[in-house]
Amino acid sequence: MRVSLLTIGEPLPMDGHNIRLHRAGMFAEFLASKGHQVVWWSSTFDHVNKKNRFARDTTINVSDRYRIRLLHSVAYKKNVSLRRILNHRGVAGKFARLAETEPPPDIILSSLPTLELCLSAAKYGREKKVPVILDVRDLWPDIFLDLVPLPLRKAARVALFPMFETLKAACAGATAITGLTPGFVDWGVKHANRRRTSLDRDFPMGYSDAAPGAAAVREAENFWAAKGLPGGSDKKFIACFFGTLGRQFDLETVIAAAKKLSGRERPFHFVLCGSGDNFDYYRKLAGGCDNITFPGWVNAEQIWVLMRMSAVGLAPYLSTRNFTINLPNKPVEYLSAGLPVVSSLSGVLEELLCSSNCGVTYPNHSPDALAAALIDLYDDPGWLGEMSKNAHALYLEKFVAGKVYTDIMDHLELVCESYRNEHA
Repeated sequence: MRVSLLTIGEPLPMDGHNIRLHRAGMFAEFLASKGHQVVWWSSTFDHVNKKNRFARDTTINVSDRYRIRLLHSVAYKKNVSLRRILNHRGVAGKFARLAETEPPPDIILSSLPTLELCLSAAKYGREKKVPVILDVRDLWPDIFLDLVPLPLRKAARVALFPMFETLKAACAGATAITGLTPGFVDWGVKHANRRRTSLDRDFPMGYSDAAPGAAAVREAENFWAAKGLPGGSDKKFIACFFGTLGRQFDLETVIAAAKKLSGRERPFHFVLCGSGDNFDYYRKLAGGCDNITFPGWVNAEQIWVLMRMSAVGLAPYLSTRNFTINLPNKPVEYLSAGLPVVSSLSGVLEELLCSSNCGVTYPNHSPDALAAALIDLYDDPGWLGEMSKNAHALYLEKFVAGKVYTDIMDHLELVCESYRNEHA
């Protein structure tokens, strides 16, 4: 197959040798390894570091089967801003023009967000008679309503009317809807104003637990030792977290719980990795608390080692609808390392942790409940060990990268075949 992937905002292979690729990046490499031709359409703009990688449209030849086409648009500093909207429109407009310079693919897989790029993909597919799958990652623009106080949400929905119309047109123009969970797929199908079919399927995040090289592991171990996190007999009960330090996480509660547990006889330590708009705010909030470490951005090898030094992984999501019907990527990555998940998220993740006995859930905004949960886990190493085994078993059953991406690849072939038969 000739496959076009449309996803912006993810790390790219050229961002560094130790970059952790996400869903599109891993799938692009997987498809190319299986002999398919892949063009990944993305943006020159680095969403995490808020800077352009290149000053103009750029094409990167990763291999003879895999190219990345980077589309240049305006930069932005804040995730919720007019300039980000302009960036998305600019990228979508560039795709609409530059896609004409490529041979038509057999299929397009477009990630939502962004709305604009998904709509451009749907229009292209209709004109060129190419099937388009819309892969729901986040519930845009619903997520913006969560930022607005309840009494103002009706007015906010009116203000967001153009975005909802773009969403409906993109979903209606897609051949099939996929997503991370059944709830995400149902959401997309609802906005397409049709019934769900056999081509509409959910596929979870997939991760590889392959170990880095020995030299990289030693370097990462030295990095953490320099941060005061040695292993061996001095090993602490580490609760780790990594992610963008933004609005979707309830890290205030984590910091408050860490303060409650500081100075007690149990050696709890919290390692909160990542960068983002709220980094300085959280570091200031944790001032004077010596059982919290903020290492900033960390690379793939450092994360791999940290997870294996840790006792639990923290998933302090706010229980908004975008997450309650979702299975976010962070908990899945914890499972790959056999880490029990300590989560504040109700819904799909809570049900999974409970049914598989591989984690615990505490209420949002309750430092006491989080502290109590961690104390219970520390005081019962047998229970903690059982959950660790269950976590890795669940990963092997549902989230191994090779299995997940094989299933998605097979689904792309099924959609292609169905589309050809329908339009023969």
